[in-house]
Amino acid sequence: MQGDLFGDVVSPPPSDATSPADSPSPASRRAAKVRPALAAEAWRELARQLPAQVRFGASTWSYPGWEGLVWDGEYDPSVLSKHGLGAYHRHPLLRTICVDRSFWRPLTAGQYAAYAAQVDEDFRFVVKCPAGVTDAQVRGDEGKALKPNPDFLDPRLAVEHFVRPTLDGLGVKLGVLVFQLSPLPWAWLGRPQALLERLGLMLAAVRDALSGRTSVIVAVEVRDPELLGQALVDTLKAQGATFCLGLHGKMPPIQDQLPLLRALWPGPLVCRWSLNRVFGAYGYADAQKKHDPFNAILSEDPHTRAVLARTIRGIAGAGQPAYVTVSNDAEGCAPLSIQMLAQAVAG
Repeated sequence: MQGDLFGDVVSPPPSDATSPADSPSPASRRAAKVRPALAAEAWRELARQLPAQVRFGASTWSYPGWEGLVWDGEYDPSVLSKHGLGAYHRHPLLRTICVDRSFWRPLTAGQYAAYAAQVDEDFRFVVKCPAGVTDAQVRGDEGKALKPNPDFLDPRLAVEHFVRPTLDGLGVKLGVLVFQLSPLPWAWLGRPQALLERLGLMLAAVRDALSGRTSVIVAVEVRDPELLGQALVDTLKAQGATFCLGLHGKMPPIQDQLPLLRALWPGPLVCRWSLNRVFGAYGYADAQKKHDPFNAILSEDPHTRAVLARTIRGIAGAGQPAYVTVSNDAEGCAPLSIQMLAQAVAG
């Protein structure tokens, strides 16, 4: 079955989605909840051609530049932050979203419940564990490491500050829990066995807290290539977790990460396409500067897209779920990247 993950891929045609001409005035839009773009309906037939197991989504939803692609016109970011999710989820290709906000500060069950109330029963959330659990360093406002984090991979905090609030707030709409390990200091990288033992203990507590919720996927994303190996595979297997493909400059290209998925087969696909490799390991600011207002493909990466589409097709074709979230920093516009990915998968 592993060989089926790497079949031929069809090159996607360009998107021609445009903004409707009869959208309401900016003033009326600020006063009303967000409405979905009429042009998005053009993608409903493509969505029907995708395997039901495939869920595409973005890394967040408050971008005014998606006018005509996701929204019916231009809205203030504050309006989109509060009301955009309800319109976002009505786009036929957008069946999941990555909640990045939870990485910076734990959210309450009530905050998650407010998200869940904006979407239908088929929608699923990908949620990131707070950095207070998954970062080995305590960092300042600008990201500089200040001191070791005494709560790193703490099982109790992972459950109390993350798993339980997401379960209580999102209910059946919770799809994936992502534990992204921030870049590690040598004090941990030099002791991989101790690191993976601690990770295993946390994942065991997470699985206990998820008892009876077998549909929720637990995925671990790493930011250090040194961790890609059999020891990580063994830890994930032992705790019923999977590896999250992290596509950005800090990690090897997609084809060099796929062996971990093969070693974990059969299992789901969780992928976060976060940053185009041309910007390097820490080029988020450069990507934002180039891509703003995030309404066009400006840093096309056909190789990553083709390999990812091939992988999605193989894994979903075998009946496994596939969650793929895309950032604007990947190619310039997450909705357009998703359209091209969907075309390649359907093709």
